[in-house]
Amino acid sequence: MGNAESNVYQNHLSRFLPEEQSDIDQLFDTLSGSSGSAGAKNAKATKKTVTLAALQAHIREPLPEQMSARLYNGMRSIDLTGKSSGLCEQIAKEQFVIFMSNLLKGNADEKITIIMRMISKTEGPVKGKQIQEFTEDLIMSVVHVLNYRKELKGWSLENTRDSTIGTKAMASQLLSDLKLADGTKPVGPQLMETSFDEHAIQDWVYRVPQISVFLSVVIRQGLHVLHSLPDQTKDIVNLVPGCKGVKGRGLVSLFDIPSIMYINSHLPAELQHKWQLLFSSRLHGESFSQLCAHIVNKGPCILILKDLDGYIFGGFASHTWEVKPQFQGDNRCFLFSVFPSLAVYTCTGYNDHYMYLNHGQQTMPNGLGMGGQHEYFGLWIDSDYGKGHSKAKPRCTTYNSPQLSAKEDFTLDAMEVWAVGDLLEHTGTKGKKSILDVDPEAQALMEMIGKPRQSEGLREPLEEDEDDN
Repeated sequence: MGNAESNVYQNHLSRFLPEEQSDIDQLFDTLSGSSGSAGAKNAKATKKTVTLAALQAHIREPLPEQMSARLYNGMRSIDLTGKSSGLCEQIAKEQFVIFMSNLLKGNADEKITIIMRMISKTEGPVKGKQIQEFTEDLIMSVVHVLNYRKELKGWSLENTRDSTIGTKAMASQLLSDLKLADGTKPVGPQLMETSFDEHAIQDWVYRVPQISVFLSVVIRQGLHVLHSLPDQTKDIVNLVPGCKGVKGRGLVSLFDIPSIMYINSHLPAELQHKWQLLFSSRLHGESFSQLCAHIVNKGPCILILKDLDGYIFGGFASHTWEVKPQFQGDNRCFLFSVFPSLAVYTCTGYNDHYMYLNHGQQTMPNGLGMGGQHEYFGLWIDSDYGKGHSKAKPRCTTYNSPQLSAKEDFTLDAMEVWAVGDLLEHTGTKGKKSILDVDPEAQALMEMIGKPRQSEGLREPLEEDEDDN
């Protein structure tokens, strides 16, 4: 290795702390030792290299085979000589370190050559179809490795929807940000056949932060390197929120792992660390009174519902729900779709009709709504539980969302509400209050429907404040 090459290598190495350098050295030694590719000793040192077979053998369980091959192609793309004389079959230590440096510490410009080669083994522009396959592989690898390393924080592949469906939906959403040099965004079959050059992919990686975050997770958790060191960003730490309230209850959530990651990334940063189940129609019954009893005065939360046609959608409420005939919330609220497509719809600024919850009034609509206006909500669940609507012609004025349900007026199949961040109530059993104690309107409502104030049926069993994982 010449002086120029040596300087480049040292510059990349210097990005890592001494303990990180040691971590990388140990990993390379393990990979090169198992590859059997050590060259003859010369005056300087033994030249060790890593082969595809050695890499695949090392990460056979934590990562899918196709991702191992993509990582290998990314490592091979590092050109040490500047002559670009074709890809070598074995990975040198310098290539390995520069690969780690660019993907874990680099900017979009430094990542792009590697990502292009991970998308396609051949140089030049890549097709939309190839980008889709890469993105799906990347998302599925993140789910796979987090599950393998037991890093899903109380979520599991058993207590959530099929992640294969969620992976395809998330990949489609991320690909929707691909655009050509003239700013056009191909869609559908046209997108699959469109060629994108390096500049287009670099722009995409810069604007879609999930790609870099997911690559970092795949490397750190897949190769089990630098995974416990302090430079991890909050993007990685809070990629999956902690899950509470489902352990031992036999519930399969309406969310899948990819949609949890995607929706969580749109929440305010201080709320991304934990989700706690407040209400499930499958656990608590199909009752608007039960819904109110479980969500009022519990802090910010996410509601998700499924209609009888299988569409899954919901909204994020930035303020605690209160029963009152006025709109509430602020511009951090949003609506979202999970199936058949994954998308988040944020506030337009057109009006402040973010959240609405009312019951037992004769002059105002009774139900739960988000966005739009009375009788024409972006998302509405009627107090006559089971009925709802999503009206948006052409779009919801508050959130710019389309019709979220299969039919404008829908029938509810299932619903969940998750508190996000730390619960508004004090944890622990002493002095813990029911919403019947703190919300006089809800208390009056219960009395109207013949429930005594101390109705134990409306009080959630006390739950120890411990993680479910």
